[in-house]
Amino acid sequence: MFDVAVIGAGVMGCSTALFLARAGMKVVLLDRGAICREASGVNAGTLTMQMTRAALIPYALRAHEMWLRMPEWCDGGHVLATACPGLSVAFTEHEAAMLEERAHFRRQAGAPIELVTPARAREIEPGLSERVIAAGHCPIDGFTSAYLTGRAFRPALLNAGVELREDCAVQGIAPGFVLETAAGTVQAKRIVLAGGVWLQDMAAWLRVTLPIKVLINQLVVTERMAPVMRTVLGVASGLLSLKQYANGSVLIGGGWQGIGDRARGGLAVKPESFLGNVRLAAHAVPALRDARVLRAWLGLEAETADALPAIGPIPGIDDAWIIGSVHSGYTSGPYLGKLLAQAICGQAPELPLFPIDRLLAQEKAA
Repeated sequence: MFDVAVIGAGVMGCSTALFLARAGMKVVLLDRGAICREASGVNAGTLTMQMTRAALIPYALRAHEMWLRMPEWCDGGHVLATACPGLSVAFTEHEAAMLEERAHFRRQAGAPIELVTPARAREIEPGLSERVIAAGHCPIDGFTSAYLTGRAFRPALLNAGVELREDCAVQGIAPGFVLETAAGTVQAKRIVLAGGVWLQDMAAWLRVTLPIKVLINQLVVTERMAPVMRTVLGVASGLLSLKQYANGSVLIGGGWQGIGDRARGGLAVKPESFLGNVRLAAHAVPALRDARVLRAWLGLEAETADALPAIGPIPGIDDAWIIGSVHSGYTSGPYLGKLLAQAICGQAPELPLFPIDRLLAQEKAA
């Protein structure tokens, strides 16, 4: 019998499990595959304030610091976190107005974002296009190598005593929190659903209807090239992000979507979206016109109806908790897991959670 079973081993599931185990609980962490190999291992790794909802800025700021200090609290594990400035650029008056509005609300929430002139933007990022008419600048930004996320968490989880059960898909939950898997049953006093894009299906095990929207983000990486960027660069209209790693590769993330379905699979790059993303990237940083694409892949991202997290107790079911499904959730992920662990341990979380009652009420009203 475990004190807690965490189902879903992405960033938020791993973080929740780690802090619960360090608080003295006997924890099992289950995933249908390897830890952090779904959305948490294939995303663009952006640590951004400018793509984070204003309500999440206080959480993202704390999580940003956690990513940068990961070796200190994760038993030496790291994701090559890099701190650098962030720019979000506009090419039209409409986009400039969007930047101004977003900067206003994020500033109110604590993000040090300021609007800068095109000339100032090019001082910060010399490779920027001359066609930029406005930019939002945030000195607190950065990125990771997301594929290292699971490798970073694994030793810390094991050292904390978490029992990892990878390649162990949970098929359902019987009364008394008996988890049904192909390898047998697992029983726990408490459960945490941490399945990201699969939270809707997981909630259904408990007869809870929780609508989750799924984004199919396309990512493109170039071959190594001479330095052309030194910021994390976002394009306001397309939610596209660009960054150059130390090895010279440039990663183009987000933007126009791929195709497929979270349940049936069949994820595939959409050619016209791929071309649109690459052309927009080269429009923002002209030197990218000389870049050669190495490969492209897809990463799933989950959103609730209001794009804010689903974090807190599951109404009507004692000792059942949920975490996940938030836009740009990778940025805030480790801190959100820490907060949920505090709540499960009976402590007052440092910052408020985001209970799902609001989302269930919307479903009933509809």
